[in-house]
Amino acid sequence: MLPVPLIQLQCGVNSYEWGKKGNSSRAAQFAAASLDDNEFKIDEEKPYAELWMGTHPSNPSKDKHTGRTLLELIQDNQALLSPAIAERYQNKLPFLFKVLSIQKALSIQAHPNKKLAEKLHARDPKNYPDDNHKPEMAIAISDFEGLCGFRPLKEIAHFLDNVPALRQLVGEDKAKAFAETVKRNDGNESEEAMAENKKVLQSAFGALMASSEADMTAAAEKLVQSAKSAGADFAGTTVPSPGGAKLSELVGRLYGQFGADYGLFVLFFLNFVEMKAGEAIYLRADDIHAYISGDIIECMASSDNVVRAGFTPKFKDVDNLVNMLTYDFAPIEQQKMEPTDYTQDVKNKREAGATLNQAAIDTQSEIVEYNPPIEEFSVIRSLLKSQGSKVTFKPIDGPSIIICTEGQGKISVGPKVQEIKKGHVFFVGATAECVLESEDDQFETFKAFCVLDEQSNGN
Repeated sequence: MLPVPLIQLQCGVNSYEWGKKGNSSRAAQFAAASLDDNEFKIDEEKPYAELWMGTHPSNPSKDKHTGRTLLELIQDNQALLSPAIAERYQNKLPFLFKVLSIQKALSIQAHPNKKLAEKLHARDPKNYPDDNHKPEMAIAISDFEGLCGFRPLKEIAHFLDNVPALRQLVGEDKAKAFAETVKRNDGNESEEAMAENKKVLQSAFGALMASSEADMTAAAEKLVQSAKSAGADFAGTTVPSPGGAKLSELVGRLYGQFGADYGLFVLFFLNFVEMKAGEAIYLRADDIHAYISGDIIECMASSDNVVRAGFTPKFKDVDNLVNMLTYDFAPIEQQKMEPTDYTQDVKNKREAGATLNQAAIDTQSEIVEYNPPIEEFSVIRSLLKSQGSKVTFKPIDGPSIIICTEGQGKISVGPKVQEIKKGHVFFVGATAECVLESEDDQFETFKAFCVLDEQSNGN
């Protein structure tokens, strides 16, 4: 008889300089709950950046009771994934689940698509450790700030006109060509106009990134001084989001973190986003972004490939970054994700994936799904709002990982019942019905899972 497919995990935490220090880091708090006291103690002077949950070899999760890696368990028993997922993803978990705690901005970066990832890994396995793509989704669990995707072109044109240091690095000719193209194509959504817009955006952005270190450093000093002296009037009148005062503060803060850096100027090309807990964004492979501050749940295809170009002491690959980007541009609202009620039917897609007991219904508990347009992962946020509230997840033909981020309760699969509290992480195997029951007034969990698109299993 096979064991019940409910496995409590020990999960490792990475220490990068951008992480929050000590107990202020959610990643550290959750790691401490996941590991035994003799294995991990929080150092209040050390930054803790990322908690990893999954099978990626850079930081694999382990069975808390046996010490075996989750990858070993899955490869010994492919039914934990489901035969179809085991075959599709070579007996590995299709997704990597993380908690990020961000004190200092992450690098200006993008993640390669599958084809480029294969080329980069073959050519430079040290800096590109695997051959997979890395679309990702970020869900805020505290106030969050980030840069995500290129701004609408009119906003970039405004900054080129009103931030002299930026115009200096892009160059007068390219700045003029950018403004003329944006004005000429305003309101024109034809394929030809869009192609021309993307071309001129790549030209301007590429010129910025190709400017010399000496020119960038001199321009950065002018930019910082301008931001400091202008304050709320920085970057002209009717300043695009987030406004002159916030942009001035961001320039000063990021300069304090990195000194003169190309990222100070990339700031004017990208959307600035602020999210409250529960809000989410989705980033495709080849989408440019940089996280600035906050705590997030992050889920991605199982990869550790990053192409960087600023705000980092790590390896930078500017040419690849400039050439790989899609140069799609849109308001940040178009990159935010709207979750759907996982307890309700979704027309032409799936039946309800979970049911609530009466206590959960009476307290308006929430079970919502963030479902990006890829098959490797989706994420469900469960918020049970009273003791005794219960959610039952119907069986799915794929694996799940569940982390508790607030409160405490019980998790059960079949006859196996275990305590789950803040920081505890569990793996749930395919085809298992899973029940979460709250023993608190606020019991929050996030569940990452995978089912294949062609499977008609209620998801």
